[in-house]
Amino acid sequence: MAGILSLVTGKAGPSGFGSASTAEHVTDGIDASNLTAIITGGASGIGLETARVLCLRKAHVIIAVRNMDSAKEAKKLILQENESAKVDIMKLDLCSLKSVRSFVDKFIALDLPLNILINNAGVMFCPFQLSQDGIETQFATNHLGHFHLTNLLLNKMKQTAKATGIEGRIVNLSSIAHTYTYEEGIRFDAINDQFGYSDKKAYGQSKLANILHANELSRRLKEEGVNITANSVHPGVIMTPLMRHSSLLMNFLKMFTFYIWKNVPQGAATTCYVALHPSLKGVTGKYFLDCNEFEASSFAKDKILASKLWDFSNNFIKSLSKA
Repeated sequence: MAGILSLVTGKAGPSGFGSASTAEHVTDGIDASNLTAIITGGASGIGLETARVLCLRKAHVIIAVRNMDSAKEAKKLILQENESAKVDIMKLDLCSLKSVRSFVDKFIALDLPLNILINNAGVMFCPFQLSQDGIETQFATNHLGHFHLTNLLLNKMKQTAKATGIEGRIVNLSSIAHTYTYEEGIRFDAINDQFGYSDKKAYGQSKLANILHANELSRRLKEEGVNITANSVHPGVIMTPLMRHSSLLMNFLKMFTFYIWKNVPQGAATTCYVALHPSLKGVTGKYFLDCNEFEASSFAKDKILASKLWDFSNNFIKSLSKA
């Protein structure tokens, strides 16, 4: 109830920020000039705003997206506002594990450091369809592609953290929708089954997977003693291109729930806060809403489920690479 109240009123939480805070506000005064960040889906919506604000704070930002025309336009917009921005664009299709591998190979070849990975891209409420690799699209894009990307970039992040002494940060964009999933949480035995498929529950399943991934990754990194944190965030309810499959429904709902909707600068605030704010040094394995720690669902806190998803995802990727 307190979370809903703060969302409606915009009242700041323990962090000093709340639902009304913007990405610029929560990063005010932060110098990120020694940081390099990759943002997936950074060409539109909250991803673009995240990229813009990180550039404003002088980070070197790599926007990783499928649509390179959109990426070029995003880079142009950022540079029009900020001529000194360090921003590059690279092609990445999270629906294709081959594309993920190609992106990582090309990034590694650039010999850049990597301090921050923001797994932002996603699809929402899609009708049932399979990815290029034969995986249900929402699970493939929102979770499995990011899982593979993160694993392939992890050594680079570890090397950067060790060489610079600067804490690395991984941020998974989840959603409050993680609470609305299938009865078993993750349908391990029916990921690709059209029978019983629900576009809403499949989305919730993928967003639950984002939190479980961050939590299990956090546990493993702590166990290894690596100076990298992994957290997940709910950006808020925002009308962005992500909702293209349900715009009529969302516009209808917005008429009756206008007071809980955020604008894009507010929607990017929690991501930027978790990625950059010095007060979160050493904070890992947490779920954030409105720039404050928030309690996720019981499924999301299930350590056994998180470990099972990790193994399932790894085995799935190995099986596809052998195909």
